Amino acid sequence: MKASDIRDLSVAELNDKLVELKKELFNLRFQNAINQLENPMRIKAVKKDIARINTVITAKSLEDGENA
Repeated sequence: MKASDIRDLSVAELNDKLVELKKELFNLRFQNAINQLENPMRIKAVKKDIARINTVITAKSLEDGENA
């Protein structure tokens, strides 16, 4: 997921996406543990997406704090 797409989402949508990605990461790690993971680079991509979403959520919350 691109950073520009993430910035366009609302905080509620970002939180939903974050939960979804964390579930996916859990499943990928589980598949990796039992040697059934087809694309190991997907773990890295999901981790980066989680970090991007956390960064945007933090930025939006700071922005809202300054505007209040």
